[in-house]
Amino acid sequence: MSKYLLLLVFAIIIMLGPVSAQPADSGYKDEAGHSGAAVSQSSPANAQKIPPGEEQAKTAIERSPRHGEYVDLKVEGSEQPLLTWVVYPERKDKAPAVIVIHEIYGLTDWVRAVADQLAAEGFIAVVTDMISGKGPGEGGTASLQSRDDVAKLIRGLATEDVNMMLDTVRSYAIKLPASNGKSAVVGFCWGGSKSFSYAAAQPELNAAVVYYGTSPEEKDLGSIKAPVLGLYGGDDARVNATIEPAAREMKKFDKVYEVEIYEGAGHGFLRQQEGRDGANMRASQQAWVRMLGFLRKYL
Repeated sequence: MSKYLLLLVFAIIIMLGPVSAQPADSGYKDEAGHSGAAVSQSSPANAQKIPPGEEQAKTAIERSPRHGEYVDLKVEGSEQPLLTWVVYPERKDKAPAVIVIHEIYGLTDWVRAVADQLAAEGFIAVVTDMISGKGPGEGGTASLQSRDDVAKLIRGLATEDVNMMLDTVRSYAIKLPASNGKSAVVGFCWGGSKSFSYAAAQPELNAAVVYYGTSPEEKDLGSIKAPVLGLYGGDDARVNATIEPAAREMKKFDKVYEVEIYEGAGHGFLRQQEGRDGANMRASQQAWVRMLGFLRKYL
């Protein structure tokens, strides 16, 4: 090859710049036939800020620039108010409301930090203590000595009572002056299952997100009107056994039920982000982005 030809080739390479390979399509279909746009590890979505893990939650709330406050909500037929944490986004226009349903551990710093991060994304976030007034001295989660004590009270809640409390919270949230009147629920673990069942009970709901929660009984799925997004750890057989029957029934009734299952992640991955050799963190990053897209689509 002549000297002049080599110079020409070199000049063309400089003008074109480096060539990078494009990643293959990372979408997949689960066993129920639902497709999901799984986020690759190299995706810019991994730069999306997510809620902190459990150990960093208290500090994150203390450092948040957003306005958060406790309010007491009156429940019809009860003298005990619902202790509720509300966080507002920093935006000029009105915002949709997202009701966050806590895990079986109650109203913790971690779930408050989740609400705060939702507010950072532009939503009014509201999370209530489902055992308000049921603890010592008519207290709630904070009045109990251990997580086991909290879990025992929460397990004793009837679904009908939970739905009534969620109706109270939703009614409050959509009537806030800063609200645009639209609402969704996002629940985790125990709260994830209650998010799914609340979608069956509340026809005015605009969207429901289920983080690793079990599905309702098949007979209840036909009444769901809101689109549902389910986000699950791959190593969570107890919960995941309920996905396929729900997906089959939702499809039969022409309901929207989108499913994402994250390989290697365990139950509670968003709270336990440091677990399972990085799988929980990857699942947390991908699931949070997936959820935000879903909420913005329907709210």
